[in-house]
Amino acid sequence: MMRTRARRPVFGDIRFVIGIILVVASVAGVWLLVSSSRQTMPLLQTTRTVTPGETIGSADLQVVDVSLGPLADAYLAPHDLEPGSIATRTLAEGELVPHSAIGTADEARTTTVVVSSTATPAGMTPGTVVEVWHAPAQKDGRAFDDPRILVGDAVVVTVAEADGMLAQSRTDVEVAIDRGDVADVLAAITGGDAISLVPAGAGS
Repeated sequence: MMRTRARRPVFGDIRFVIGIILVVASVAGVWLLVSSSRQTMPLLQTTRTVTPGETIGSADLQVVDVSLGPLADAYLAPHDLEPGSIATRTLAEGELVPHSAIGTADEARTTTVVVSSTATPAGMTPGTVVEVWHAPAQKDGRAFDDPRILVGDAVVVTVAEADGMLAQSRTDVEVAIDRGDVADVLAAITGGDAISLVPAGAGS
């Protein structure tokens, strides 16, 4: 009498096939990850500090080859830079330029004004975030009221010593401020207020 060979459970074969598929998928995933990590692409990097509202062009940038994988899509490639583009936030020197930090002049929420500061932080450079304080002049013109904060998050654009007899006591500073603060700042300037700049947060 002949013995019949026992059949292998179908469920066991399915598990074996699934196991093979998972191993192949895992190996392919690792290979793709390693392959993508070795690939570089050209992106734009700043060569100086660019402040909010400034036009950013080829003279402010250099092309660098970096390996960021999928994250590279968040940053500007050389062909992405449009003429007339502006910075919407401060870009530090040597920073890769993200798409989110670039806009057009029509989208700009900031503008610049020049204030003559009677007090400025030591080592203040373009890109420094400062608070603008002002002390309104009293009616007799001989004294000032207590100082109060005018703008809490201005960004220094340029620093230049003031000319004339008062050059030793004041500094002309161009700052980028929100457009909504322009009227108050101009009123303080034309009203003869004493204006001071302090590091952001230091006067709070």
